[in-house]
Amino acid sequence: MFARLRTALAVAVLAVGVAGCGAAVVPQIHNDADRFNVARRLYDKGDYAIAIDILNPYVTTGNGQADIDRAIYLLGMSYLNQKEWASAETQFSRLIRDYPESDSAQSASFRLAESYFGQAKGPDFDQEFTLKALRQWQDFATAADGHWLLPSAKERILGCRTRLATKLYRTGDLYLKLKDYRPAKRYFQNVIDEYADTAPYGDALIGMALAQARVGEKAKALAALADLQKQFAGKPLGDKAALWHARVTKWPDAGDLARRAHKPIEAPVTPVQTQQPQSFNP
Repeated sequence: MFARLRTALAVAVLAVGVAGCGAAVVPQIHNDADRFNVARRLYDKGDYAIAIDILNPYVTTGNGQADIDRAIYLLGMSYLNQKEWASAETQFSRLIRDYPESDSAQSASFRLAESYFGQAKGPDFDQEFTLKALRQWQDFATAADGHWLLPSAKERILGCRTRLATKLYRTGDLYLKLKDYRPAKRYFQNVIDEYADTAPYGDALIGMALAQARVGEKAKALAALADLQKQFAGKPLGDKAALWHARVTKWPDAGDLARRAHKPIEAPVTPVQTQQPQSFNP
């Protein structure tokens, strides 16, 4: 009997301990006036999920409250910290749309970009949300002169541009490895023209030189690599250019004779009179 009693008591103590460690107590809300302040205290403690539960009914029914804009912003921030990006996007978009004169509107503009970027994928995937985040941060930076988040926005803009440039460079590098040099040059040129402020810019310059050498423009390629070697002497990019310069020097002047169609890309196309023109199907 005593053994059973001790077992039951131990189970009860364990259950109380588990509940105390894992369960969160939702504070009692006596009126809507307390709701925002309670949610703010929970947010400051890192209890974002409970803050969301408290704020959700308030932002839905409390449109007449004086602090409704602050409540929407706090709800969006709670979702942001929970990495519920789409829900955060909804709240920040609502605040910008419905309360453009709010003191929180400019910060919401920055956070909206954060919610977009949270939904973005790495450089090897579609960059729809990276582009949305970039445009949103650029819009914020244009309108938010002197805002405390402006330095962070500039860093995020560069981060987005670097990701987009990385995707373009990797695509060009893939075409280079496939010996499809025309599209490779196109992608490298895009990085060179549009993303000179990003890290992949130097790699794109080298990639362009390699593609040029492979299509018979060896002299131009060697000149470009030599210029990079001189311009970035003592730096990783200069060392990389020197390494490729030594390699390209040994390549045939005519370029890669094994490339697609087994003929120079620049060679004129001989018309074939016996065949009917074919439609282009990419």
